[in-house]
Parts: sequence; C-alpha cells; structure tokens
Amino acid sequence: MKAFEAQEPDTGELIAMMRSFYADLGEPFEEVRAERALRALLADPSYGAAWVFREDGRAIGYLVVTHGYSLEFGGRDAFVDEVYVVPEMRGRGLGARALVLAEEHCRHQRIAALRLEVHHENRRALALYERNGFEAHDRYLMTKWL
Repeated sequence: MKAFEAQEPDTGELIAMMRSFYADLGEPFEEVRAERALRALLADPSYGAAWVFREDGRAIGYLVVTHGYSLEFGGRDAFVDEVYVVPEMRGRGLGARALVLAEEHCRHQRIAALRLEVHHENRRALALYERNGFEAHDRYLMTKWL
C-alpha cells in the first residue's frame, strides 16, 4: 500500500470512493458540490491536501486534510476531513497509516493541532483515533449551512 498525493486526474476515483463512504455513513452525497470542493482543494494547497492509497495501482482509500486557523489551538490547525478505506482492505492498518501521514503533513506545514470528527456510534473508528493520540472533548461540533 502506498500513498500518493492526489492530483486532478484522481478526481473520478476519489468521487467514487466518496460516494461509497457517504453511503456507509448513511449521509446524503451531493456529487456536484463534492466534486467542485475536491477540485478546488486539489488546485489550491492553502486549502489542504488529499492522498490516494493504492495497492497494485488500484485505489483502496483516501485521506483529506484541510487547513484552518484557531486562536484556541494557537494558530494554524488542520482537520482530518475524510479518511476512507474500501471495505475489503479494512483492518490492515491503512487508517493508522493515514493518520501518521496527516500528522507528518501538519508538522511539515507547521500546523499546531490536528482535529477530526467521528460519529459517536462508530466504535471502531473511535478506538483507532484514541490509539493514535486523539482526545475527545466534552462539547458538540455544530454546523449551520450558509
């Protein structure tokens, strides 16, 4: 398994995996909006970065880290926006490798804090994140669409 920084030609494979990821979560997937956002991210490194994980040339997962800024966290922060592994490749350490890659990216970019969001009932993901040093906060992540 190798990670490759995503480029514009990877868009189709990334969108296909995103569709599967959102279906797994039971979340609606708005393909046009997702593709527009992905293309913007790939075109402007100030937004963050994305990687495609491949085995024998086949896309088996992806990672997206987005950049932000937080006074609470002392400046630049980042968000593991999405990490996904195709079902038949789960349990082989790819999620942990993705988190290491996200941390390396943040250190290289001089980002002070790496954050993520996880569904409360996703015990497998929670355990992975906790094993890799992420800590839960006693607060809710809330969203208002604009």
